[in-house]
Amino acid sequence: MSSVMPQPHPLSNHRPQTLAQKLIARAARRSHVAVGEVVTCDVDLAMFHDSSGPRRLKPMLDELGAQIWDTNKVVLVLDHYVPAKDADAQQIVQIARDTARQWKLPHVIDSEGICHVVLPERGHLKPGMFCVGGDSHSPTGGAFACYMFGIGATEMLGVCVTGQIWVQVPRTLRMHWAGRLQAGVSAKDMMLHMVGRFGMNGAQYQAVEFSGSAVQALCMAERMTLSNMSAEMGAQAGLIAADETTLNHLRGIGVAPEQLAGAEQWFTDEDADYEQWDFDASQLHPQVAAPHSPANTRDVGEFADVAPNIAYIGACTGAKLEDLRAAASVLKGHRVAAGVQLLVAPASAREQAQATQEGVMQILLDAGATVLPNSCGACAGYGATFPEGATVISTTARNFKGRMGPASVNVYLSSPYTVAASALRGRISDAREVLA
Repeated sequence: MSSVMPQPHPLSNHRPQTLAQKLIARAARRSHVAVGEVVTCDVDLAMFHDSSGPRRLKPMLDELGAQIWDTNKVVLVLDHYVPAKDADAQQIVQIARDTARQWKLPHVIDSEGICHVVLPERGHLKPGMFCVGGDSHSPTGGAFACYMFGIGATEMLGVCVTGQIWVQVPRTLRMHWAGRLQAGVSAKDMMLHMVGRFGMNGAQYQAVEFSGSAVQALCMAERMTLSNMSAEMGAQAGLIAADETTLNHLRGIGVAPEQLAGAEQWFTDEDADYEQWDFDASQLHPQVAAPHSPANTRDVGEFADVAPNIAYIGACTGAKLEDLRAAASVLKGHRVAAGVQLLVAPASAREQAQATQEGVMQILLDAGATVLPNSCGACAGYGATFPEGATVISTTARNFKGRMGPASVNVYLSSPYTVAASALRGRISDAREVLA
């Protein structure tokens, strides 16, 4: 990875720019860019996983007789088909491992967690970078003031060969959250509320930026949930300006100070052109999205008659360390209700180890949890998928019909607080009542 944080092109004359415009302008080696303009950008980092990577890219690269432009700027994560449960999965995983050796990739993260969590966990993302990922939830990187978005295999092929990609400069939709969240309400609730309000195409191909005192008060894990689920609004990127929380987090995971020089420049100028929507975090109730869309969101109280038989705490939007802590705060000293199966798939091995050290995992085990591998699991429709007719309360980002099991499975989306409270009471419940 680059040893120095990306710097912008010297400004010949200042023009107010959004964070999205600043990041794209740097990658395009420009002083500024205009909304709607098509520019070619240098890619600082490309991430792909066992599903989107070698098994699709290797045949195309071989046919072209081409090589990866810079292996040090590529990260391969094995997270979708691990642990392999059948011969097809084993073949996909083996192709990924064999190709990684053949290409001499220096950055391979094998069966240690979900790509959107382990990538920043290793310090690969820093403010000012322009990145692409072979997964639709790649906008997670925006929490670190990176311009990061998901692309398909053909686009990734172009990036791998040239180190560049074109983008059309998006307009910015700014989601401004004033106030502060109540205890038992989280970033997942904020995001479900926004998806419910704007719909799954409400920000199609645009840049969503999250701002305001409620966002500034969030830890990095919670910010990652916001940026991640900007994809559920159809956004290309989900951005948060760099601040002391960003820098303290990156220093804490070992990123050197010189790599963070100039981070204060990655924000939206107040006189820039953007569209703003205002929210009051203090008035937000826990949210639940009914089958079969994240946009089917209403307040938790409207689902009190729903009795899930599976409670799933997993995925990049619901099983990070902060999420495991949230669930444990609800379940401490209790057992889940009879007839409810609690499944926990920590988002990374490192975060699970920290949760174990803190006693969080023991609380979940004492409550009756079954712990699953550090992988995408049921969210990717692989591994611990749900049985015919199941009613599931889940921390995943999506609940499309047939995604996590047969079409008869009904999945309700919510925060780790709500999933834990629902497992405890045997019906969809407001965690604030338990915490009180």
